[in-house]
Amino acid sequence: MMDFMSAQDRALLERHGLGTFDALWAKELEAVDEPNSSRGGWSSVYRLDLEGQGFYLKRQSNYLTRTLHRPFGEPSFAREFRNISRYQRLGIPALEAAFFGERKVPGETRALLLTRALDGWDDLDSLLQRWAELSAVQHRAILQACGVLARQLHGLRQIHGCFYPKHIFLQASGDGYQAQLIDLEKTRPLLFGVRDRVKDLEPLLRRTARVWNAADVRILLAAYLDQPTDSTLVDAWLVRLGARSSHKEAR
Repeated sequence: MMDFMSAQDRALLERHGLGTFDALWAKELEAVDEPNSSRGGWSSVYRLDLEGQGFYLKRQSNYLTRTLHRPFGEPSFAREFRNISRYQRLGIPALEAAFFGERKVPGETRALLLTRALDGWDDLDSLLQRWAELSAVQHRAILQACGVLARQLHGLRQIHGCFYPKHIFLQASGDGYQAQLIDLEKTRPLLFGVRDRVKDLEPLLRRTARVWNAADVRILLAAYLDQPTDSTLVDAWLVRLGARSSHKEAR
């Protein structure tokens, strides 16, 4: 695969001598968290700021994902980059790639992925932590934005695979909120209809159960299903999601 560099960011990266794989690989930066080394290699994330624009630079070595289509493995960033590109083609709101590339050197497979930082956006996790400080109007707008995002995603026959609060980013926009997704490594086509949709949504509701009450969940599902909150379809989905949650908890 040839290196990818977005037209939007090309001039900025080149002005700073960062328009190539080797330059981005060699750039000295401080990691934002502990490197992940669970797959026989390592993967790490760094913050990069250029002229007021923030990026996250992810680098990995021998950090491979094996699938039926790629039994010998490929860098997990390669899969994530393909998914970012697919979301962009489909019009699903998600993070944007600025650069992607991979290299094979003796004994090592390297890959890097540079994405634009979502500065000015809040992940749902952080909003949940201060939920009590937000107004009822903000609550409704956030819930509706999450429901609409899920509807867009599933309506375009994709499931995220990790539809968790930390992967949903929101930004106030007028009287409401807009939402988008990060961490697309596990996303895949929606193959099994309602079963896949329930499987994708249920983890979000399980992880928000201590903050969102039944009325909140109805607002989210009404936006997801494009139905009134008292719709019998919303009732049916509450039953489906509750059944899956009970099954997960019992395991």
